[in-house]
Amino acid sequence: MTGALFEITFYLAAPFWLLMIFAPTWSGTARVVASPLTVLPVLAVYVVMAVPVFPELWTAVSSPDIDTFRDLTALAGGAGAIWAQVIAWDLLLGQWMYLQSRKLGLSPLLMGPLLVLTILLSPFGLLIFLAVGARPRRRRAPPPRGVAPPPGPPR
Repeated sequence: MTGALFEITFYLAAPFWLLMIFAPTWSGTARVVASPLTVLPVLAVYVVMAVPVFPELWTAVSSPDIDTFRDLTALAGGAGAIWAQVIAWDLLLGQWMYLQSRKLGLSPLLMGPLLVLTILLSPFGLLIFLAVGARPRRRRAPPPRGVAPPPGPPR
């Protein structure tokens, strides 16, 4: 059962990643991704995997050292729980990046590959996103005097 739970963990998060990467401008994507509840199925897997190894998990997080952590990850339930935790936090991070990118007006063509990188190696994805997000945006030059600005989107 532990192996099966490990396998399905990513697939529980995958639909949300697919929305952010392949349907970034669809209004439903922003609505779904704005909810932190998307991680609940992954966290349920985490709980199922973590409870049987809770003493080892508690030892690893309350007195962290590399050998204790290595002992935890040597257990199938320990490795599975850590994997589920990583998938849940990566999804929340990806959702935050997606929502911020919409506010910053970043191109979905930039964000798609960046979100894929975040799925695979989230610290690198986050670092690049933070660098891109910190870059100053070019503002449109004001229209010359006497020229009306172009109309905005209808309200």
